[in-house]
Amino acid sequence: MVYDLEEPINIKIAAGQTCQNEGRDVKGGCSQCAGEEDFNLKRHLAFIISAVILFGLGMILRDTLHETPYGLAEYAVFLSAYLLSGWKVLFTALRNLSRGKVFDENSLMSIATIGAIAIHQMPEAVGVMLFFKVGELFQDLSVNRSRRSVRAVLDIRPDYANLKTDHELKRVKPEEVRVDDMIVVKPGEKIPLDGEVLEGNTLVDTSALTGESVPRSIGVGNQILAGMINKTGSLTVRVTKKFSESSVSRILELVENASSRKAPTENFITTFAKYYTPVVVFGALAVAMIPPLVVEGATFSDWIYRALVLLVISCPCALMISIPLGYFGGIGGAARKGILVKGANYLDALTKVKTVVFDKTGTLTKGNFKVTRVVPANGFREDELLRMAASAETQSNHPIARSILEAYGQEVNPSRVQACQEIPGCGLQAEVDGRTVLVGNDRLLHQYGVEHEVCCVEGTAAHLVVDNRYAGYIVIADEIKDDAREAIQSLKKLGVEKTVMLSGDTKAVTESVAGKLGIDVFLAELLPEDKVKAIEQMERESSDGGKIVFVGDGINDAPVIARADVGVAMGALGSDAAIETADVVIMTDAPSKLAQAIGIARKTRGIVWQNIIMALGVKGIFIALGIIGIATIWEAVLADVGVALLAILNATRAMR
Repeated sequence: MVYDLEEPINIKIAAGQTCQNEGRDVKGGCSQCAGEEDFNLKRHLAFIISAVILFGLGMILRDTLHETPYGLAEYAVFLSAYLLSGWKVLFTALRNLSRGKVFDENSLMSIATIGAIAIHQMPEAVGVMLFFKVGELFQDLSVNRSRRSVRAVLDIRPDYANLKTDHELKRVKPEEVRVDDMIVVKPGEKIPLDGEVLEGNTLVDTSALTGESVPRSIGVGNQILAGMINKTGSLTVRVTKKFSESSVSRILELVENASSRKAPTENFITTFAKYYTPVVVFGALAVAMIPPLVVEGATFSDWIYRALVLLVISCPCALMISIPLGYFGGIGGAARKGILVKGANYLDALTKVKTVVFDKTGTLTKGNFKVTRVVPANGFREDELLRMAASAETQSNHPIARSILEAYGQEVNPSRVQACQEIPGCGLQAEVDGRTVLVGNDRLLHQYGVEHEVCCVEGTAAHLVVDNRYAGYIVIADEIKDDAREAIQSLKKLGVEKTVMLSGDTKAVTESVAGKLGIDVFLAELLPEDKVKAIEQMERESSDGGKIVFVGDGINDAPVIARADVGVAMGALGSDAAIETADVVIMTDAPSKLAQAIGIARKTRGIVWQNIIMALGVKGIFIALGIIGIATIWEAVLADVGVALLAILNATRAMR
């Protein structure tokens, strides 16, 4: 119960961290560090049991001690129990007072219990602190259970790597392996580092990274990522990234730091508590002082007691711990599904989404372009057209370039290609065998004033111009992702008002994809800067406070992802650009995960507001009962501890 709202509930990824006491790496942390990080259960129980024994002894012998010359023994017994159960609250209140934080939950409990002792209600004072201590124990157990749950979900950090040397396999820490070293991953082992498979075939379990249960087939030439689990065959892997730069390290760092970004609700509660606590203190002072002065027959002792009840029930512990714990659980629950949310503020923003904007290629379509037709013109042959296009595209990494090279199927002599230059948003220009070759879209033809008859083609067309003469076009087709239509339907069921698709592709292709998916609005033939302008225009037209989400592949859409209210990187497993730029990272290629992320966000927000309404409602009732003299301190402390525990148990539902 003694928590500081200014400090987020951070998750500490204990596995593999350096032990504070001995400087060694340990899986799961050592017991000594675990005690320092969380709390010492045996120590808590020792204080509680000792206080209960003294409290019980004091209650049994209270009348005897009170009516004898040994009355001081009554104070000794009860005050000992009081200090055993409440020393932490008193110490924290004094420490915060020295820092200028006069009003907080520790101050409320300290003032209430010291006041009870002053009017000789010592059993009540001890009872408040004792129940408070028991409640704190249960709260610590709940918080640590949530932390352990998230740790278990994210326990994807590999423990070792089998480093391949000239003569043997040597087991080393992943941090000791360098780029271009060779490692061997045996069946059943975690992939320790990102790399390229040189030998072997296997199935890998990616569920820890992506939330997907279906194993993925991996073979020679494929990229493999740290945190995956090798299921069947042995692999030899060339390491491509240091461990500190690997996917698993980036994911752990992202989730660990997510709780530092607070949601508006958390910031509201922080501000609310700053004003709420002093109001409660001065309100209790008014309850204690004013009625005895203005109401006939009222006594100070009676109204001071009522004021103490008010202080006890007004403690805002339930709000202070359950709200950040709820968001913490929501972020952890999303991570289990392969959805990484960089902060509670982004989780909250997802609940207000009205417009979802998708990039087309690589987001709603697979981005697996294949050449379906080669259409020559003006005397050029098909094989000549394909050879010229492949030669010009040999230095490009664009998916269309790769598909043309794959269709050509032969090695391109680099000496034949010179002066290759990209034309942003249009294509490229190169010198092939001394001839000037242009490869690109219809916009490129208009830019260079090349006469041509074909403009609109079903599919993506790469037009060729050789020495300023139109040579024909190559049609490249892209497939729509299997769950893309389901994603659009799910978003509309969730109440998303408008779905938009942005593409640099032709209008004919973009319109065809939009029609098949049921997308409301599409914009075609856009340059990267045009996509940013489109998002800005949508924001200007949005007047109801609804959030705009942009979903892209996280590599070439970084400017748009950064500009949207919530930027989502799709299929970003292993993409540094995506993890750096996006607010939400979906680790698979499934666009339907976005609807799942919005659902998790709404459920989390619902749980948070349930806790707020429940806590304030119960406290309001008991404040009224305390002022009119019906509720006692015993009932107040039971209500306070009870509502705090219920709120925390409710908050842990977000994890599931």
